[in-house]
Amino acid sequence: MIFLYHGKEYAGATAVEIVRQMARDIQFRPLDRGTVRDFLCRSLAELADRVHMRELGTSPHLSDETLAFNYLCLLDEYDAGCLDVSPGEPEARTAS
Repeated sequence: MIFLYHGKEYAGATAVEIVRQMARDIQFRPLDRGTVRDFLCRSLAELADRVHMRELGTSPHLSDETLAFNYLCLLDEYDAGCLDVSPGEPEARTAS
């Protein structure tokens, strides 16, 4: 899975791996007792002015992976990033 965000390419086998990389890049500090879920909750809250509230839910019943994948899909849908879950050559991703 590959996610393009703010001119940088993030790659990982799971959405959680990609979100962890993004969190590190924006200096979200796990040392402040932050978790992936904390980062996602903060990031989703920042989208509240552009995204309907029903899209921003962080139910405790959702796994971190589901929540992370939904976050990446939401960023893709609102043109804040580009999600590519298909395997392929980099040229194929940029050509479309």
